[in-house]
Amino acid sequence: MKYVVVLGDGMADRPIEELQGKTPLEYAKTPAMDELASMGEIGTVHTIPDGMSPGSDTANLSVLGYAPRKYYSGRSPLEALSIGVDMKPTDVSLRCNIVTVSEEEENYEDKTIIDHSSDEISTEDAAVLIEAVRKELETDIYKFYVGTSYRHLLIWDKGEVVEMTPPHDVLGQKIGQYLPKDAALREMMKKSYDILVNHPINVERKKKGLKPANSCWFWGAGTRPALSSFEEKMHLRGAMISAVDLLKGIAVGASMKNITVEGANGGLHTNYEGKAQAAVDALAKEDYDFVYVHVEAPDEMGHQGSVEKKVQAIESLDQKVIAPIKAGLEAAGVAFKMLVMPDHPTPICLRTHTSDDVPYLIYDSTNKQNHDWKYNEKEAAESNFHIAEGHKMIEYFVGK
Repeated sequence: MKYVVVLGDGMADRPIEELQGKTPLEYAKTPAMDELASMGEIGTVHTIPDGMSPGSDTANLSVLGYAPRKYYSGRSPLEALSIGVDMKPTDVSLRCNIVTVSEEEENYEDKTIIDHSSDEISTEDAAVLIEAVRKELETDIYKFYVGTSYRHLLIWDKGEVVEMTPPHDVLGQKIGQYLPKDAALREMMKKSYDILVNHPINVERKKKGLKPANSCWFWGAGTRPALSSFEEKMHLRGAMISAVDLLKGIAVGASMKNITVEGANGGLHTNYEGKAQAAVDALAKEDYDFVYVHVEAPDEMGHQGSVEKKVQAIESLDQKVIAPIKAGLEAAGVAFKMLVMPDHPTPICLRTHTSDDVPYLIYDSTNKQNHDWKYNEKEAAESNFHIAEGHKMIEYFVGK
């Protein structure tokens, strides 16, 4: 038996008036997911431990079977693993987003955060901007590292794990009260704006109608993580397919194989088909037992507050990832189980994450059921299947 998880990041939502009171998942055309649901099991799972922040870090650790209360040491350190930064025990890692803030106000504190992703800036453009910041601000204490798209890294030697606000939690708000309490970090953020606001790349972005990537934003501080091996834990040889450093870092920490897919970028127009084919190849042609296919697009569209694009992302996940994985594994004669679920909701109305239960779908190619339900939040809740501790989801899925 082979196992595949298809994780639609932030796919769950709340009913939306313009979708006739349906959620994006309920409204979207998802024939592949609905077919699997009719032959499988649907239910709900609580992925975020009570009292913990509903981040993709804690949520995906939970889905992979790592209890966040035990294993979570901060978001950014997981991304540091992906980038290849060998953190010292005394290092503190911070996420360094390149964000868009308003430019009309004279004081930095009075500016408003407009976009946490700077219009999903390309890694190539972001690398040039991070280099400009690095030349001006890097010291023996603070080191900058390039990540993917808008997601980058600051390593603070002998630092402190200070509380900071994720930028996607305060979109549309004045930033003053959300800046770091630490004076050095706050000053670097201010100076980054001065460095980037008139950078040639941002001048060109504005000419093209794109949002300028005009400030660094620090958050997600943490210390070096220590995950146990996924293979030793689950007795399955696992692989990760994701475009974002957080998931790649979790895979590194869990000693899973990272499979790189050309054109996978974590955005709406990612290489969905390439991810699906990579999953089929890993399970049918290579010696992997378990593949985790992570798709970021629904979450990004939730943060952008775009109903239309979130529906589009879910439909792309259904038609370009789930359907071809099922077809490919069937054609190869592989017995498999598929788990489809979000890690957390990213409601359009809030443009950030919540800790609400999420719907799951489990399909077993060797044990087809016969139900009349479809896969969405409402019907999953009505099924009466519920898993209260998210880190037990994977054990339930693989039947351990």
